[in-house]
Amino acid sequence: MIEIHPSARISPLSDIEDSVRGSRIVIAENVVIDAFVKIKPAGGSGDLIIGMNTVVNSGCVFYTGNGVRIGRGVAIAANCTFAPTNHEFANRNTPIRKQGFRPGKGGIVTGDDVWIGASCVILDGTNVGEGCVIGAASLVRGILEPYGIYAGNPLRKIGNRQ
Repeated sequence: MIEIHPSARISPLSDIEDSVRGSRIVIAENVVIDAFVKIKPAGGSGDLIIGMNTVVNSGCVFYTGNGVRIGRGVAIAANCTFAPTNHEFANRNTPIRKQGFRPGKGGIVTGDDVWIGASCVILDGTNVGEGCVIGAASLVRGILEPYGIYAGNPLRKIGNRQ
């Protein structure tokens, strides 16, 4: 089920797929979804909730997997991937595509007033605290402290917002 608030601005060049498993996709008021954003229910039955006044720039990909919850006033730069799901791969005698998915790690949650730099990858089990800043091209997983500034691969805390 897709719920888009009437004040949200969704580019006609974005691609939002409806779920066949019952996942909800909720886009709140004043959200901006730019061109070439892909939202794909895949890898689980979690919901995707995008909070009010959030901006998602072009080229971002959201898999619903085990769920994604984006806070209010979040700025997501171009070409970020939100992947709250993991393929099973342990059995080398079975093709990976036929092994399904691993148990979830809790999905992805971002607090309010977060800035995610361009080309970041956000993984299952990530909790981004309120007010965080994440540098471009970072691989993000785990729990990020509120108002922390993080960057890199591996991700490390490089400062705090004042």
